Amino acid sequence: MGISEKLKEMGLTLPGVAAPAGNYVPAVRADSLIFTSGQVPKIDGKLAYAGKVGGGVSEEDGYAAARICALNCLSAIDYIAGGLDNVERIVKATCFINSAPDFVNQANVANGATDLLGELFGKSGTPSRSAVGAAALPGNAAVEVELVAQIKDVSRCREF
Repeated sequence: MGISEKLKEMGLTLPGVAAPAGNYVPAVRADSLIFTSGQVPKIDGKLAYAGKVGGGVSEEDGYAAARICALNCLSAIDYIAGGLDNVERIVKATCFINSAPDFVNQANVANGATDLLGELFGKSGTPSRSAVGAAALPGNAAVEVELVAQIKDVSRCREF
């Protein structure tokens, strides 16, 4: 079963590529790797989760926010790769969590992104990962995620 079919089976759709909020592109390809820019938990252009995890945002909501961020990253990867079925593996996930000063469960929040990737891609969706607590994120987003993906066939790729 392809990744597109797997998404449908899971009741998920890719949200479309988010417009950059500054002077950058959503993702860049270097040889067989695609590097996404950081994606925040926006749905239909609106921030779904704002604030500090462990403060006004629960750990469970942080997990959900990380999942949305991963879907937004996958939209950019899908565009450049010419489809998610051209992804060989997810290499790296970097998850930034807008953390309350005493919040220490960043890894649990980051699981929202990496659990989704594992569900979609199986073993090849389990990346190396960093879960980083941050004092603040752009727009007061609760979570921001970056992904690096390796692709199978560079001839299918396009650029932003």
